[in-house]
Amino acid sequence: MTPFYEELYNLFRNLHRDIEQALEGLPPEALDWTPGPDMNSITVLTVHLTGAEKFLASDVVMNQPSGRDRDAEFKTTGLSADELVSRLRQAEAVLRAAFEQLSLADLEAERTDPRDGKTVRPAWALLHALDHAGLHTGQIQLTSQLWRQRHAGEHLSLR
Repeated sequence: MTPFYEELYNLFRNLHRDIEQALEGLPPEALDWTPGPDMNSITVLTVHLTGAEKFLASDVVMNQPSGRDRDAEFKTTGLSADELVSRLRQAEAVLRAAFEQLSLADLEAERTDPRDGKTVRPAWALLHALDHAGLHTGQIQLTSQLWRQRHAGEHLSLR
């Protein structure tokens, strides 16, 4: 793996470790809890985040169908913290396998996004995956914090 892809892989892994840290000590009911209407649970966010990572690396960058069912990601419930961590590891394995096959020149190649048929570059797909993972990692961390505060009986205040 080239140094660029090694660093990119490490950024994904660091986000995944942040998610694992947010999961630590949460009871099972916290994983399916939503802080409000039109918000997603930690389970949904983790399943969606890993589904998107695998899709962008496999389907878009490597042109290898992942079998992703995006709609089902948003209906997922009842997974344990261990199962969510397993999904993070599976996504890491897909990312590593892709990164080990890619050269820097591959970043500039053209690919077809199977969702809409648009032409994209692997550089965009991988940076989009990282940006998307960062966004949802933050949401997972916030949802975990809100659950912990709610469970501890603390009240949120606006400042």
